[in-house]
Amino acid sequence: MSMKGNLFGGMTAAVIALPLALAFGVASGMGATAGLYGAIVLGFVAALVGGTATQISGPTGPMTVMIASAVVALNGDAGMIAATVFLAGLFQLLFGFARVGEFVRYIPYPVISGFMSGIGVIIVVLQLNPFLGVASEASVLHVLASLPQSVAETNMDAFVLALLSLAIVFFTPSSLSRWLPSPLIALLVLTPVSALFDLQVATIGNIPAGLPDFVMPSFSLAQISVIMPLAFTLAVLGTIDSLLTSIVADSLTQTRHRPNRELFGQGLGNALCAFVGAIPGAGATMRTVINIKSGGTTHLSGMFHALVLLLIIIFFAPLASAIPLAVLAGILIKVGIDILDYRFIEVWRESPRHDLAIMGAVFFVTVFIDLITAVLIGVVLASLSIVYRITQATQINLVSKGAAGETVELPDHTRLIRVEGAFFFGSSSAFEHQVNMALDTKTMIIDISAVPFLDITAIFTLKDLLATLKRSGVEVYIVARSEHQDQLKRLNIGRLFDIDNFSLSLEEVTGRLKL
Repeated sequence: MSMKGNLFGGMTAAVIALPLALAFGVASGMGATAGLYGAIVLGFVAALVGGTATQISGPTGPMTVMIASAVVALNGDAGMIAATVFLAGLFQLLFGFARVGEFVRYIPYPVISGFMSGIGVIIVVLQLNPFLGVASEASVLHVLASLPQSVAETNMDAFVLALLSLAIVFFTPSSLSRWLPSPLIALLVLTPVSALFDLQVATIGNIPAGLPDFVMPSFSLAQISVIMPLAFTLAVLGTIDSLLTSIVADSLTQTRHRPNRELFGQGLGNALCAFVGAIPGAGATMRTVINIKSGGTTHLSGMFHALVLLLIIIFFAPLASAIPLAVLAGILIKVGIDILDYRFIEVWRESPRHDLAIMGAVFFVTVFIDLITAVLIGVVLASLSIVYRITQATQINLVSKGAAGETVELPDHTRLIRVEGAFFFGSSSAFEHQVNMALDTKTMIIDISAVPFLDITAIFTLKDLLATLKRSGVEVYIVARSEHQDQLKRLNIGRLFDIDNFSLSLEEVTGRLKL
């Protein structure tokens, strides 16, 4: 039963992957064949050695957008493009060995939401020209700026085909698309229609049958400064894209993927893609879900998916060459619309303002500036937001005689500074301010027993203030948990911490002061 399910799941995923691989290959600027062999090589290798049993890998929206940018930046140089793809695979292998996969799950949701919605918009915008039957562009801004001219130059044959393609992928009944995917229906119906009526539209063009030509990655030392950032960006995007899909697969199968092993499989697959002139890819969410729902349970399903695509390209490549680009544009626009994060869009009015601001910033930078910059900016903004909220939640109180609590009475000329919450770089300045307000006392008690963690900034701030207090003749006692006491003692450079003045409780300190 498992073998039958894996075979059917792989075949179904291949049927879904075929039109998407063709479309992504064309959209990348490297040609339909590059998309097909990206799905075959990466799909087989990642399934064979990856860490997610049911994952289907191949060209995806984010990776296609990035490799299209790389093709433009490298002026279509096949050797340099191959070198970029190869280095991207090596980066992913390094990520796997460095166990980076464990940390992807900590990327905040607004960052992922803004990034994915931005990718969706990029795909839609870049397909507007093929949808209208005019020459495609690689720049979102250029497409939008020249849109009035493109509309004026619309090829009506292509426009009608694109509309029909869009209608098929949107309105095919689910009962039918479950057995015959709507993108494949669009190809099977509209390609013969275009040929039958001799429509004047651009097509994919020649797709060589058989095995691909060998491509040798090549670049000079002077070009490495251009290639390295592109390769690193591809690796980061592929890592995020793949591991997010792995999480989806886990939720559907009630299993747990191995993220670093998955990065190893993705990296090896993408590195090998370079040698056949294929576009790099990642774990594909829609194809993975289809595979699981069609019975795929093990790595065999992904391998079957790749083998089916290989058989298709060997025996049916000439037929695929007649597919109109306008039909692929309709399919890709549906893909872009599906990528939009509707879950966040539905609740944006009720979302916290800081999360909405982060999502909006990442979305804007993704669409109009740069993909990797968008992720980095999003992570930085999210980190600053968390720091601000943690700082706001930290209470630092200066307490005088008789106000320390119901069960504790402070002796005369004694002040207590109590920190409740995180004591770190975000709250250190507030702590310093409170201490400086209490220099007119003889004894100072610093109570950090309710602090969950200390960072090095807080420790250095504490040491600097201890030096100031000692110069002012103030005796200092510190109330801290045992693990924090050990941490402070280990960093007791300059002997500023008097070990004898550490206590585990406020009652213990006040008892000693009253003796």
